[in-house]
Amino acid sequence: MGDLSDEYTREPRTLTEDEEKLLAKQDESLVGSFKATKFVKESKKHWDLFYKRNEERFFRDRNWTLREFYELRGNSSSSNMVLLEVGCGVGNFIFPLMREGLADFIYACDISFKAIELVKENKEYNPGIINAFQIDVSTTRLETVIQPGQANVASVIFVLSAIDPSRHMFVLENIFNQLAVNGLLLFRDYGITDMAQIRFGRGTKIADNHYLRHDGTQSYFFSIEYLTIMAESVGFKTESCVYVNRRTVNKKEELDKPRVFLQAKFRKESIS
Repeated sequence: MGDLSDEYTREPRTLTEDEEKLLAKQDESLVGSFKATKFVKESKKHWDLFYKRNEERFFRDRNWTLREFYELRGNSSSSNMVLLEVGCGVGNFIFPLMREGLADFIYACDISFKAIELVKENKEYNPGIINAFQIDVSTTRLETVIQPGQANVASVIFVLSAIDPSRHMFVLENIFNQLAVNGLLLFRDYGITDMAQIRFGRGTKIADNHYLRHDGTQSYFFSIEYLTIMAESVGFKTESCVYVNRRTVNKKEELDKPRVFLQAKFRKESIS
């Protein structure tokens, strides 16, 4: 299986007629409000169960981040990088950075106690370089753990999609407050019209672009307009925001899946 060349666009891909029908079917049986509220409130429990089942085996190391976000390699004006990673999971982003010697210090947080436990059990974990801690950034201010303005780079990669949309703005403001002036937020997550969105069946849709997975976790699919409006409303300046279109092909099984991600960079130019 391989990924063909990525295409970066400002417009989401055009759905086929069959895909439009599949999306329309999702509206025939929505997740009830009581059930949706229950699972939102139990997010921490479901992520703890996820990491207890999968431990460090589910996600691969995110070595691609250095290709997509060249700012992580630093330059003369951004030395001494202090990184805040929101939603660190088991360290698939931070440990590759450490191996490259690209961060002077890393604050790594996750909603799951189990994920943080696995990060600290990793033989590469060094408390002199990493402070890993549990927190729900959708309800609790990061300043309870980190002094505001400590980080000059923050990342939220495939994390915001797992948080209830009503809390997205709070999360972005939470991150904004922890960044130093001129600090950079790096974002990547699922984009609208991604094949994963099309494949959700009846009884999984909570609201527009918002779904409940079979394991009790959530999934949201982002548009450029939705994300930039929110980020700019809390004080960020948009440096870039594009759809990353990719076709994942498996010739043996005759599969050709269109994947769509949203990738963005936001700058904190002043104190909000």
